[in-house]
Amino acid sequence: MQLFIDTNILLSFYSLNQDDLAELNKIIDAIEKQQITLLLTDQIINEFYRNREQRIDGAIKSFRTQTFNTQFPQLCEDYPEIDTLREALKHHEQAHAALNTRILVDIKAKTLKADRIIQSLFSLGKKLSPDPTTVEKAKLRMSVGNPPGKNNSLGDAINWESLLDETPIGEDLYFITGDKDYCSALNDDEFSDFLLTEWDAQKQTKIHFYKRLSSFCKEQFPEIMLASARDKDFLIRDLVNSQSIANTQAAIAKLSYYSEFTAAQVNTIVGAAISNRQIGWSICQGQGYANEDDRVKSFLRSVVANNEQYLDPASLAAIAELLN
Repeated sequence: MQLFIDTNILLSFYSLNQDDLAELNKIIDAIEKQQITLLLTDQIINEFYRNREQRIDGAIKSFRTQTFNTQFPQLCEDYPEIDTLREALKHHEQAHAALNTRILVDIKAKTLKADRIIQSLFSLGKKLSPDPTTVEKAKLRMSVGNPPGKNNSLGDAINWESLLDETPIGEDLYFITGDKDYCSALNDDEFSDFLLTEWDAQKQTKIHFYKRLSSFCKEQFPEIMLASARDKDFLIRDLVNSQSIANTQAAIAKLSYYSEFTAAQVNTIVGAAISNRQIGWSICQGQGYANEDDRVKSFLRSVVANNEQYLDPASLAAIAELLN
């Protein structure tokens, strides 16, 4: 099996819980047993490390900047429990500072659990290093407007040309990405028809497209159970299918427990906010639910602010107009 995992999927490892990360070791085992050939380009590796710190910061920012209010109303001073509370807060602050320091040390040393899995994948994967001819073909692709790629960036085009050049003829490609540049304009759940036609003409094989790692594992390696990713997908589906303001608020309340989402999940959430009137009304109209509507708006603003790189300009403009 020839497998390509895009950078946005690799970066999403930092949002997985410890159980899910442990499950990913089964992918490493499959690569070692030669059941999977993981295809890696220099572009994927470089792009990952360029964005690693930003992705981690998004995952832990709320924890790092957490503050503890030790100011209490004057009437509390009449009760002996106030001293117990202050002492507990003092220990809380000390534990928070110590944990924050340890986490930052591991981030710099690249020894987070997600880091160890990524490093294993990078060491076991098959490297596809583009030569000058491949780069020139990528530049031509971009200049004539052929997908994939956006904002005059060569990265996706280089990845695609590298795959065309070096993937064995006669073998299907399993392709995981949350990047809309690879998707059909008619249906985000389908691969670009232009790219499929080009692939078939040169390789005479199929591309099996997945927007999420959990979908790939469920279909190809059902023994790998990614619970947190699956749970988020279910909650996002509830948001997409929301038929009332109350449904919208309930879905957002549950999704608010999560701070990290994959590129595909971000695009689905934003797409739902733009197209589903119930979400729009929940944002724009009070309807007597002011606190809950504030939560909806706050959640969507957070999703957009932390994941702008995954959204195309049209989606960014539309969601900005809605939120403002």
